[in-house]
Amino acid sequence: MKLYADNILLQAGWAKQQTLTIENGIITAIEAGFVEGAEVAKGAVIPGMVNCHSHAFQRAFAGFSEQGSEGQDSFWTWRKIMYQFLAQLTEHDAKVIAKQLYIEMLKMGYTRVAEFHYLHHEIDGSCYENTSDLANSSGLSTMAESIFKAASESGIGLTMLPVLYQYSGFGAQAANDGQKRFINSTEQFNQLVTECFVLSEQYANTNVGIAPHSLRAVDKQSLTEAVQHVRALDAKAPIHIHISEQQKEVDDCLAHYGKRPVQWLLDNASLDQHWCLIHATHINEDERKGIIATKAIAGICPTTEANLGDGIFPTTEFLAEQGTFAIGSDSHISVNPIEELRWLEYAQRLIKQQRAILANNEQASVGQNLWQRAAQGGAQSTNANTGLLAVGMQADLVVLDGRKTQLFAHDNKHLLDSVIFASQQSPVCDVMVNGRWVIRDTSHKQELESADDFSQLLARLSKY
Repeated sequence: MKLYADNILLQAGWAKQQTLTIENGIITAIEAGFVEGAEVAKGAVIPGMVNCHSHAFQRAFAGFSEQGSEGQDSFWTWRKIMYQFLAQLTEHDAKVIAKQLYIEMLKMGYTRVAEFHYLHHEIDGSCYENTSDLANSSGLSTMAESIFKAASESGIGLTMLPVLYQYSGFGAQAANDGQKRFINSTEQFNQLVTECFVLSEQYANTNVGIAPHSLRAVDKQSLTEAVQHVRALDAKAPIHIHISEQQKEVDDCLAHYGKRPVQWLLDNASLDQHWCLIHATHINEDERKGIIATKAIAGICPTTEANLGDGIFPTTEFLAEQGTFAIGSDSHISVNPIEELRWLEYAQRLIKQQRAILANNEQASVGQNLWQRAAQGGAQSTNANTGLLAVGMQADLVVLDGRKTQLFAHDNKHLLDSVIFASQQSPVCDVMVNGRWVIRDTSHKQELESADDFSQLLARLSKY
């Protein structure tokens, strides 16, 4: 197919009157001017955004935890409520939630998601029986297969990250009852990862990495063995880990290992550009510089970090030193990349008491700088051929509705600033993933059916 854009954000910047040729999901040519037979985009075209961190099931939990429960609410009290909630979910429920979430992501401009998947087992913690079509399946991948199906039906690109979760705290503390559905031995986990690679071969536009949950949930031996296993299957497999999200986690790590979490990781794991450190909220200067030196990615989730009272990542210093970041919606209290980027900038403004913090000498537009860097960092965090619009790249793109963008400052130098900081409604009109339209005129062909299934599920869950 061919797509003509009067205005398009290419790798080198904004360009006028360009036609993309797309074959088998890949941009094979970009030509100046209108090419006969091309479809005309209804507004400016920008790269699709990558969501680097998702716990899909938590989309159904959003809104259930905003009432004071113990006087001093925190991440840790929120987690108790979350455990009670997920104890009710079946594999069918997991698919319903994920499909609804992924449709919502697409409608807001996300074209790929990294699913940090740790809900593995039956409600009682036992392994599922094998009911899969997957040959030689152990049942360990039953829940994972629900996520693959949800992504396939919605049309979003998927990077599947099975989570290794073994302990409730540093020092190999036994898992608590609320964590029983997460727990695998290292052998079981490696089998699960192998099965996910087989599933990825059956579902288009997917790949697989791993997610050691956190340093409190794994030990050095299991972390090392899991990394070795996945890297034997794919040398570029993404590896994501929760790190330094809460100050208590830092304190506990210091007490157990005598080192801060990121410093321990730098000293004990071979970090590279395929690692993504999720949150990394509470880091010192040496840790910040260490992340940058290894080319690892910081996976920042501003709306969730604000909702949970985590803290604020040192984004100003990190970007000034050419660190790479990606954004994620994590708990899905918000499913909107525009809001994530807005919070990313505004948090820095509040700390620094300045404006336009996250621009630089090369790119004066805060909005354009953040969108481009987040999209490319997200692509790196998922080992995906996305993040920018250029020949040879996958055709993951977003069309902004010209009828909406014309209502605020929309010259190229202001367009993404207005989209992120001034728009009062989503400007996303159409979304293409892997060369296929999945959102047209703000709608997804399955959104009504999905929303109905999801609302019925919520009605049942709200009774608990």
